[in-house]
Amino acid sequence: MKITQILPQQQALALAGDVSLTVATPLLEDVAVGDYVIVHAGFAIEKLSEEAAEETKRLLRELAESNLVRS
Repeated sequence: MKITQILPQQQALALAGDVSLTVATPLLEDVAVGDYVIVHAGFAIEKLSEEAAEETKRLLRELAESNLVRS
């Protein structure tokens, strides 16, 4: 998810596709607008480089389009 806004009380607004989510950020230092993060259970748990985030999104898109995932 990409951080789009820093909120009070160690929270941030993050965006993934068309989904916007408020995430808790106390586990990470210096979270800034534009950072890419991995979110689990509502907590940002790891920062990603832009390259790693783009590769992850590409892989998830491929998986979603494959026959390996059933809806």
